[in-house]
This record gives sequence, structure tokens and C-alpha cells, in this order.
Amino acid sequence: MQENYYPRQKKLVLIGGGHSHAIVLRLLGKNPLPGLSLTLITPDQYTPYSGMLPGHIAGFYNYAECHIFLQNLCKFAHVELYLDQVIGLDFKNHHVLCANRPAVDFDILSIDIGSTPAKLSVSGAAEYTIGAKPVAQLLEHWYKLQETVAENPQKQLSIGIVGGGAGGVELALSMQAGLQRLETKNLEVHLFQRSGELMPNHHLSVRQIMERILINKDVKLHLSETVCQVVPRNDKLEIKCESGLVVECDQVFWVTQASAPNWVKNSGIGTDETGFILVDDNLQSVSHPQIFAAGDIATMINYHLPKAGVFAVRQGKPLYDNLRRMVLGKSLQPYKPQKDYLSLISTGDGRALATRGDFTLPPHQLLWHWKDCIDRRFMAQFQ
Repeated sequence: MQENYYPRQKKLVLIGGGHSHAIVLRLLGKNPLPGLSLTLITPDQYTPYSGMLPGHIAGFYNYAECHIFLQNLCKFAHVELYLDQVIGLDFKNHHVLCANRPAVDFDILSIDIGSTPAKLSVSGAAEYTIGAKPVAQLLEHWYKLQETVAENPQKQLSIGIVGGGAGGVELALSMQAGLQRLETKNLEVHLFQRSGELMPNHHLSVRQIMERILINKDVKLHLSETVCQVVPRNDKLEIKCESGLVVECDQVFWVTQASAPNWVKNSGIGTDETGFILVDDNLQSVSHPQIFAAGDIATMINYHLPKAGVFAVRQGKPLYDNLRRMVLGKSLQPYKPQKDYLSLISTGDGRALATRGDFTLPPHQLLWHWKDCIDRRFMAQFQ
């Protein structure tokens, strides 16, 4: 009698191996749905955990400690894994279009592909700078930079980071710490921010504390500077600003406002003005009810949420519940995001700052240990 509730071979396809989908896969492994065909399409079999990435760059975690091995997770959940890049959707034929393999059929689709820094509007940025995402690409360049420094620690090195939000600030501090571990003697770190203040989405106390830390660590701050061009010059890159400021760097990392891949909007899914998928409280597309989205790629129409990993993690269980309910033909349940959330921001030196709403605790080793425990507990779910 129970089997009558399960559709026969309904096809659920997950696009992207982000935080929400990692949780969905774990829950599907623990609570399988009979008669359901499951597929994950993602370009890499390792998915990074954003909470531990700054610590990895600073040298506190190795690669395995901060990456989820999707192949093992898919085996546990009985999910077919296709390592490929999605390039579009064909709604007429219910196909996911991939770069290197035949189209994949779907009945229900879930998208959790994160975001990438927007840099197409700045001349030379797409060609010469390294985006903070995709993380695999960032780490490839980071490892090469570390090798170069290890081979010649006396050589003068200058790195530029464009974007002074929380991601840019953490990257600046963690990269500086990671390179100083290699005993580099002549390192300069430049941080460019379009507004007059760092981390504009955070409380004033957080902005002031982090600015003091950066100054004390001799990070060169370029506030109220809008980068308008990046050009190669004599084996270096020139970062040109609208004010006329020009700074020479060996490598430039781009950590500006998030953007969505073009194929999402081009597919015909309802999106916001920046190309992120519009979803209702059920994490269901407002234009295509068979599509769900979570994490950075989703914009909830009833909530203004920052593109932060904490929400991708929190959306994992509600996304799983609603995918399950969709398969079983049950009514969906809304996800209500928390108003305030704890943010633990690492400073690259074995300390972290804690903030929630208007409450802030300055950087301390105990806060780093707290963050470390939270992050390791999250990753332990996937071992």
C-alpha cells in the first residue's frame, strides 16, 4: 500500500554541489526515496566549505579538511554524479544542457551553484584578475603563488584585492598570513573599496575594528577608490582607479558584488535584475514550479538576504523537505530565515571577531576556537 505514494522513477536532478545540496545529499542517503532517480551535475568532485576557506588560505586547514568529497556523498545517497558544466535548460523537453555530455532528463530540478564576483564591467578584469569564485580556480592560482614565494622568499611581491566587503577583508588577512608563514620578506597587500568604509553591510563597530586590524597589519587601504581598469605592464598588473590612482601588483584578486552565470537568465527562469533565481518561501521558482533554488543563486522575494554561506547551510534541510514533499505529492512548507545570525570573521592570525545584530566581540583566540569547533562539526556530517 505504501508504494502507491511513490511516483515510479521520477527524475530529480541537482545542479551544483553547494552547501544546501551537500546537506540534501546527506539527508537523501539517510532517508532514501524509493522509485526516485537522482542525479547531481557539478564541475568538480570536491566542494569547498566557505566557512573554512580563509583558514585554509591562512594555513590552518589542509585541503581535505575544508572540502566535501561529493563522490563519496553521492555513493552514500545512491546519486548518479556527472562531472560537467551546465550551460542551459530546455524546458520544452525537460532537459539540462551540459558542456561535454548528452542532455540530462529531469522532472524536478534543484539549483545550488553559488555565485561569482561581477567584473565584466571593468576593463581588463575578466582577462587579468582572479575571481574569489569559483573557489577551485582561486586555489589553483593561490597554490602557484605560494610555490613562487617559497622558491624565492626575498623577492618583492605585491597583491591587490578588489572589494572591501567581508569576503575581501578576510581574503586580504588570510593571504597575508599564509604568505608570511613562508617567511616572505617583501610583501605588500593592497585592498580597494569603492565606498569610504569597509564591510558596509556590517555594524559600525565591526567596520571600525576590522579597519584598525588591517592598518595595524600594514595592509594598504584604498577607500573611496573605484577600480576602472586593470592592464598588464612589464610583467605586472596596473590597477587604475577613477581618481587617477594607479597601483602596480603582481596578482589581482576580485572579490566584488556577486553575480549569476548567464545561462540561468537565458534559460527563461524568473530572475531578479542581477540574474539570480527568484524563489518564494518554499525555495520554489516563482516562474517554474518544478524548479527549486537555494544558496547564493537564489533570491527570496519576501526576504532581503545577503549572499552568505550561513543561509545556504540553513536552507539545506528545508530544501530537502520540500523536494521530498514534491516527489510525494504533498503540500510544501515555507522556510523562514532568521533575522539575526552569528557571524564569526577570522583575522588570519588564529583569532576571530564575533558579531550578531548590534552585538560585537573583538577578535580573540577563544572566538577562533569556537569558530573552528562549529566548522569542524559541520564538516563531520559528511565524513
